[in-house]
Amino acid sequence: MTTTTTRPLNPHLLPATTHSYLARAAESLQEAISARDVPTRYACAHVAALRAAAALLAARAHPAPRARRQKNAWVLLAEVAPEMEEWARFFAAGASKRAAAEAGSTRAVTEREADDLVRDSDRFLAVVEQALGLVPHAPAAVSHTTGQSGVA
Repeated sequence: MTTTTTRPLNPHLLPATTHSYLARAAESLQEAISARDVPTRYACAHVAALRAAAALLAARAHPAPRARRQKNAWVLLAEVAPEMEEWARFFAAGASKRAAAEAGSTRAVTEREADDLVRDSDRFLAVVEQALGLVPHAPAAVSHTTGQSGVA
């Protein structure tokens, strides 16, 4: 089991791993935005959210003294950051689709689902940044019909 840190987080005192996960989340989000094929777009967007969750866990979670049953990141996120429970349930529900997309299934997700997940992952990254006391990034706007991306 993990415990949570209830005091406000000072962005200057965040662990280096938190900053690393945030940077990797932004990279995965950019990969999702620029991906031409739907399964890759979906998988990269889901990985971006997973890395954002890992950033928050790195900042707030403290390992319990005794090892217990391992839990996935979404279960841990809901425990460590109860205010993120709805996000955790949402992304946990998409994990099997991500696995199918990563395995190359072209029928696992629709273009609409992939585009929606890119937007949701982008929003989630901003929520995590704000929860960490950081200035949230500017939301990314994507138009796959024209192939252009930019800042909204």
